[in-house]
Amino acid sequence: MNQTYQKAIIETTEKYSHVGIYFDGMLYHASRKRGVAKQNPEEYLAEEKHEVFIYRYPEIDAEIIRERAERYLGCKYNHSFYPDNGKFYCSQYISEILLIFDIIPMKFGDSENEISDYWKKYYEELRVPVPVGKPGTNPGQLAKSEWLKYVGKFDG
Repeated sequence: MNQTYQKAIIETTEKYSHVGIYFDGMLYHASRKRGVAKQNPEEYLAEEKHEVFIYRYPEIDAEIIRERAERYLGCKYNHSFYPDNGKFYCSQYISEILLIFDIIPMKFGDSENEISDYWKKYYEELRVPVPVGKPGTNPGQLAKSEWLKYVGKFDG
């Protein structure tokens, strides 16, 4: 993940820039590079090189969630973060397969601006308006869910 992109996400969403779900030795996630994919965690960690924090959902019905996760494999990445376009960004994908998260108004600001300079430029290049307030999710918000239990930091 591009470090500037990752930093802009963290400034907007608090602490985390990516989210995925782990089943039977595979990481399911949506990334800019792969779209919605099932990937070996070691391969992911070698490519991305950032900290991994582990949360658990104790009430999970693994078979149902796995079926939902598999259903979207191969879908394209949602670069615009707009809802309902058949594409997925990471937390959008996870909230689609694990139906425990609230949908919230999206933010694209930093500590000083409602829309950070990074996101202004990003959306100018996409030639679409910044979707401030549109329904969405983000990795930091998902991590704060009362349904998840923090397990710890993965140390490889």
